[in-house]
Amino acid sequence: MPAVTVDDLLTLPRVHAPDAAMSTPRPIRSVTTAPRGFEGEGFPVRRAFAGVDLAELDPFIHLDQMGEVEYAPGEPKGTPWHPHRGFETVTYMLDGTLSHTDSHGGGGLITDGDTQWMTAGSGLLHIETPPEEIVVAGGLFHGFQLWVNLPRQAKWTAPRYQDLRAGDVRLLSSHDGGALLRLIAGDLSGHGGPGSTHTPITMVHATVEPGAEVRLPWRSDYNALAYVLAGHGRVGTERRPVETGQLTVFGRGDEVVLAADESQESRAPRLDVLVLGGRPIREPVAWYGPFVMNTKAEVMQAMDDFQAGRLGSIPTLHAGGNVDPTA
Repeated sequence: MPAVTVDDLLTLPRVHAPDAAMSTPRPIRSVTTAPRGFEGEGFPVRRAFAGVDLAELDPFIHLDQMGEVEYAPGEPKGTPWHPHRGFETVTYMLDGTLSHTDSHGGGGLITDGDTQWMTAGSGLLHIETPPEEIVVAGGLFHGFQLWVNLPRQAKWTAPRYQDLRAGDVRLLSSHDGGALLRLIAGDLSGHGGPGSTHTPITMVHATVEPGAEVRLPWRSDYNALAYVLAGHGRVGTERRPVETGQLTVFGRGDEVVLAADESQESRAPRLDVLVLGGRPIREPVAWYGPFVMNTKAEVMQAMDDFQAGRLGSIPTLHAGGNVDPTA
């Protein structure tokens, strides 16, 4: 990690640091540590949002860091066929390869810096698995999957799939060249990312050099979260210590401050952080398994529609695959 980089950060467009006299750094509301668990057919994850109130996360629902794990031959795992309704999934691969297929015709391979953006909307079935050659050979697997809620009026939109190649990501530098900023979606200081979203959000994967500090201008009407993918650093003007697997929730303001410690471990020589923000939807959330709706009745309807086959069918090529309604 990281999969997408450049030799000279100073050749990239820069995100200028906010004017200290005009901006308000966001204070730290909380720092939590993600518990470990297993997903799908048994691949290891860290549950980044565990223990955090959904109101603090809005419009985000769920975030899993997948791996980092080095699979032996025959060990790579994925998820079985399962349904979704009412939100969008964003899967970003740092290392390894994952194959996606859904019942609405979307799909493809994502690897080493690629992102797949799936709008479940009114509902579909999908599956995520390592390709056969990866299962045979094994190898490094590391990425994350984010769930972005949809507002009430967009929950019934038609499913959509976006295939974002690593080369599509907007590469930027911090004001002094101390950090590489990969803008995947949204706007950052006038620069736009390639992801097209129903819910307005900004998503940045930042790699911060040891000893460097990053001050990101951040929309005051968005929330702000920072999840450490690897390394050790400090957050906020309070310089609160953070490390791999920890999530920071920021308070109100228009500037996010991150810094990497001078000393890093050899296996994670830089601070890698996923920085997220979005405009809160502020609607009721009824969430059960793969369905994120506004009311319990809508969740029950989603379960009925799935059991009745109204969320789609497994393509002929994959016929016979098991469907897990809780994945």
